Amino acid sequence: MRSLLLCSRNVATCCRNILSFANNNPGRHDMIKTLSTQTQPQTEIEKKETVSLNPIHHEDYFQVKKMVTVKDLFNARVHYGHKEGSLNEYMVPYIFGSRMGHLIFDLDQTLKMLHQALNVAAHIAYRDGVILFVTQSPQHCHLIEKTAQECKEFVHTRSWRQGMLTNSTMMFGAVTRLPDLIIMFSTLTTVLDNHQAVVEAAKMAIPTIAVVDSNSNPNIITYPIPGNDDSAVSIQLYCRLFKEAILKGKAERKRVLEMYKGQSSDS
Repeated sequence: MRSLLLCSRNVATCCRNILSFANNNPGRHDMIKTLSTQTQPQTEIEKKETVSLNPIHHEDYFQVKKMVTVKDLFNARVHYGHKEGSLNEYMVPYIFGSRMGHLIFDLDQTLKMLHQALNVAAHIAYRDGVILFVTQSPQHCHLIEKTAQECKEFVHTRSWRQGMLTNSTMMFGAVTRLPDLIIMFSTLTTVLDNHQAVVEAAKMAIPTIAVVDSNSNPNIITYPIPGNDDSAVSIQLYCRLFKEAILKGKAERKRVLEMYKGQSSDS
């Protein structure tokens, strides 16, 4: 009990000495206050730099919504569909109307679904996933191959051999890593036939992103994008957007890995 009383007296004496020193030296007191206010934001910045946010907890972590607008889609002629007679019944909710016998897409819905698809592609690239571009259109294959090369991803622009996903081990003679995401610029190989990659990806539970025109079935695609899949200018827009989204995901992954590497070396 006596030791506790002595300790409390010492604490009280120290407090009185600190207060008297601050009152007798106002300049020192102001300097201490300024130093404390200057160092506090630096600690907050350091915390922000060391703590990495989980991208999955944010709606638009890679800011893909700033990449494209409705005006960009309109200028790229994404709103042009096929003739009214070729309309797929499952595409009716995405149609704005028709003009001179040709269907017009609702670009507000197209933009929303395009943002979702770009966000998925960026997240897959951030997680170091394998992305496969697929098309059988001879007039667009060169552009899509160039886009895949610039992204350092994979591409298939030839005729699809049955079993490339479902029977890949027997076909290639070794255990093959399947893609984590397939991006398609058209779901049809002919007027009525679906691309075989869509069927095999569904069997192997591989998510797909695809541009679905007015004569396509959006229900067989994980992330459909209602829009024109024929014109060169629209394909150029899609390629540019997917390349930018994938590169954003890879750049963020590189930044986070370097940050963790620097923290481990410091510790």
